[in-house]
Amino acid sequence: MLRYVIPLLLFVVLAVFLALGLKLNPRDIPSPLIGKPAPAFSLPVLSTPERQLTEQDFKGQVWLLNVWASWCVSCRSEHPVLNEMAKLNAAPIVGLNYKDEPEAAEQWLARLGNPYRVSIMDIEGRTGIDYGVYGVPETFVIDKHGVIRYKHTGPVTAEDVERVFLPMINQLKAES
Repeated sequence: MLRYVIPLLLFVVLAVFLALGLKLNPRDIPSPLIGKPAPAFSLPVLSTPERQLTEQDFKGQVWLLNVWASWCVSCRSEHPVLNEMAKLNAAPIVGLNYKDEPEAAEQWLARLGNPYRVSIMDIEGRTGIDYGVYGVPETFVIDKHGVIRYKHTGPVTAEDVERVFLPMINQLKAES
């Protein structure tokens, strides 16, 4: 009898773990950077590569850092949403052009619109590594003090803008 009970119990335990795992959102990848200062960078601006920007240039304002690339298929689906979000002028969107060719990135923005206040180039992907980027697109919400408050993995949707980004931006703007 015990010979059948133990495998049955193991099966039940595995089924419970599987059921719990199926309820998780695979896009919810925890970031150890939440609540910590945004990693430092000094990167050239896409449109004027002789000009460098750092994370310090955005201190004092709530801003979004959107990691994108012209070769990214998911970025293409997200791009119209970012264009609409930029029109709301809720917070500046800074593009981190990730492992891309500058010419391809410029053509992408000219063809599809430019939601970014500025886009900086991370050609080697080192800044992306510092931010814990798993892939593109990813979007970070950074507060007035330069602290990462939220990370969104995958394309931003209109629902994400309404449900997550705008409330968070308004909340962070209200904080001192």
